[in-house]
Amino acid sequence: MGNRGMEDLIPLINKLQDAFSSIGQSCNLDLPQIAVVGGQSAGKSSVLENFVGRDFLPRGSGIVTRRPLILQLVNSKVEYAEFLHCKGRKFVDFDEVRLEIEAETDRITGSNKGISSMPINLRVYSPNVLNLTLIDLPGMTKVAVGDQPLDIEHQIREMLMQFITKDTCLILAVTPANMDLANSDALKISKEVDPQGLRTIGVITKLDLMDEGTDARDILENKLLPLRRGYIGVVNRSQKDIDGKKDIGAALAAERKFFLSHPAYRHIAERMGTPHLQKTLNQQLTNHIRDTLPGLRSKLQSQLLSLEKEVEEFKNFRPDDPTRKTKALLQSVHTRTDTHSHANTLEQEVMTLFSVYFLPAMCRMVQQFGVDFEKCIEGSGDQVDTSNLSGGAKINRIFHERFPFELVKMEFDEKELRREISYAIKNIHGVRTGLFTPDLAFEAIVKKQIIKLKEPCLKCIDLVIQELINTFRQCTNKLGSYPRLREETERIVTTYVRERDGKTKDQVLLLIDIELSYINTNHEDFIGFANAQQRTTANATKKRVMPNQSDIPWDAEKVIRRGWLTINISIMKGGSKDYWFVLTAESLSWYKDEEEKEKKYMLPLDNLKLRDVEKGFMSSKQVFAIFNTEQRNVYKDLRQIELACDTQEDVDSWKASFLRAGVYPEKDQPESEDALNPSDTVSMDPQLERQVETIRNLVDSYIGIVNKSIRDLMPKTIMHLMINSAKDFIHSELLAYLYSAVDQGSLMEESPEQAQRRDEMLRMYHALKEALVLIGDITTTTISTPVPPPVEDKMPKDPRPARVPPALPPGIPRRPPHVPSRPNHW
Repeated sequence: MGNRGMEDLIPLINKLQDAFSSIGQSCNLDLPQIAVVGGQSAGKSSVLENFVGRDFLPRGSGIVTRRPLILQLVNSKVEYAEFLHCKGRKFVDFDEVRLEIEAETDRITGSNKGISSMPINLRVYSPNVLNLTLIDLPGMTKVAVGDQPLDIEHQIREMLMQFITKDTCLILAVTPANMDLANSDALKISKEVDPQGLRTIGVITKLDLMDEGTDARDILENKLLPLRRGYIGVVNRSQKDIDGKKDIGAALAAERKFFLSHPAYRHIAERMGTPHLQKTLNQQLTNHIRDTLPGLRSKLQSQLLSLEKEVEEFKNFRPDDPTRKTKALLQSVHTRTDTHSHANTLEQEVMTLFSVYFLPAMCRMVQQFGVDFEKCIEGSGDQVDTSNLSGGAKINRIFHERFPFELVKMEFDEKELRREISYAIKNIHGVRTGLFTPDLAFEAIVKKQIIKLKEPCLKCIDLVIQELINTFRQCTNKLGSYPRLREETERIVTTYVRERDGKTKDQVLLLIDIELSYINTNHEDFIGFANAQQRTTANATKKRVMPNQSDIPWDAEKVIRRGWLTINISIMKGGSKDYWFVLTAESLSWYKDEEEKEKKYMLPLDNLKLRDVEKGFMSSKQVFAIFNTEQRNVYKDLRQIELACDTQEDVDSWKASFLRAGVYPEKDQPESEDALNPSDTVSMDPQLERQVETIRNLVDSYIGIVNKSIRDLMPKTIMHLMINSAKDFIHSELLAYLYSAVDQGSLMEESPEQAQRRDEMLRMYHALKEALVLIGDITTTTISTPVPPPVEDKMPKDPRPARVPPALPPGIPRRPPHVPSRPNHW
């Protein structure tokens, strides 16, 4: 018999296999099992029939086993067989079992030698068997037959790999004795997946058919191509015996006589034969199950926990409930009734009754959609995305990084601006030579610059709208079970946001028109005419303050940004490398790592500008470049250095940081006839130059004030007119729009994909629970029952008596004996 005290383990795995086979999948669990592999006509089927003591497997030429057969042997007082696909039907005639296997195989694979990886589950109850579970796999072949595809060898190999690559699967490698063991297909494929031989059990068949004068003694003694679990020899019935209906009991007796009488095998006869093979497999599978049971329990529990949340809404689901959709919609009708006082009393009573006793599904979904949207915008600790920015965080980046960057990108070109100021002064003076700086020139230039703010402001609104729509779609994922409801929800809220888009843009344009309507030269931050003239004199020998920075008291040592960037350098010059960059108001430095101890280089920011660069063909990173406007080398012998980031968002963020440091993007200036005439661009009149510089300083100061105001008002305007308005709309009006928009019955129609997913999830959930209950039935006492060694030593016993080590004084621990590593030992 098998391991007493452990006899419940194999039936436990049988129940788990049945539970998961009934739902058509293994739930990603690798259940302990034994897979039988070998070439065609190696004797696999005969070995299995010898275990059962009955003829029940299909026989013939070519590929006979065309689907995996999960054979569960159960020791019982009564003999019969059951198929999982024929529940409730007991087969007592094993000829009918063979016919059913053939019919079920043909049902999936066809009648002309096709194969399939979908298993057939057969359970055999018999007093002649030990508890055992094996998987009979198709024999390996080289040539396609009949309608078999040309790659039949590859298909069979892939099917075998699905089973034997799992660490929980023991491999029963069947090889006939009348072929060279080194050419064994079974041992070859076993060696690929189990190179140490920890899971492989060798079976040598057809020992009685070897040439006279030859034997397999070296193989069976585990000396030739040794396996950790050794080899067991068996003698099956010949084809003549099978055709003559020779009784398997008589065949087993003949097998026993063969081993006892053969001179090469008589000394190992007790470790050969079908009964010993069955006992060994029972023993090793039982121990294997015992070893893997704790891990199996952990996997079951973790998968059950992962399914708990998803299956929560389906636990009490009744697909045949005719009032399911009505219950879900009644709350929306009730909500609408509350907003219309003219609704009749009967309708109000009915709505109140159902709202008390039934779950208002659609109302709950819409409310949850509103809550999810608000969390995405306002931020929440629930399910924080650590890989990408989205929702409110991305909108915040648009407000405070992207929008300021767009403002600076439209900054005026210095030469062009001075030329415009010069033309304005000259045109205002007309034919006269002006003695004073005209106010109208300042106002004309300022208004022209303010008008340029419209484009980045409108672009900012478009970016926010796109992110809002993305957020809506992200939040409607939970409505995926009801595609019509999800579609209508997205359509309604997107339409509403598009309507608010126009109003928000009108309001922003109004803000800019307000700025244009009155140039407030009495603003407290405006430098005034006198200060502008003083600055003109002071700046005659000093570097002019960069635009938009006159109101920022920069500290040269203040760090604006830190982070990793990649410097793109050709392979000939060392290749691209990652460095830790530190950007301040005066310089850009990079270090070996974030500890900032080993500085590689420090680059002053004077005369630097930014330039966009197309990323390389083989590169996945986004690239921008820094160059010197005076055509000097920036780094070593490079006129520009290319810096790479992982995403475009990182590039935009770094560009915004460079803008704060006064490094601006390059502007492509188209050449014109005026640009080719330097006499029109640069005046030689010192008085005109002073007037141009004065107005330039005034424009600088006033535009800084306007930009500061716009940067402050834009986020507030968008939040008030668009984002907060959208939140209010979702909470207060979306449900009413859904009720009035389309046929309410269609809103709660479940998608076929969702119905299938729900059914599979529920079956999986109940199968996992059943499996945990089954494992729980195996008590701790049973699992810890001492088990005999899984395999006896295959090498001859050493005739010398064992040396007894001398006794040691009390308190001194004895050193454990050294176990040499030998390929043919456990």
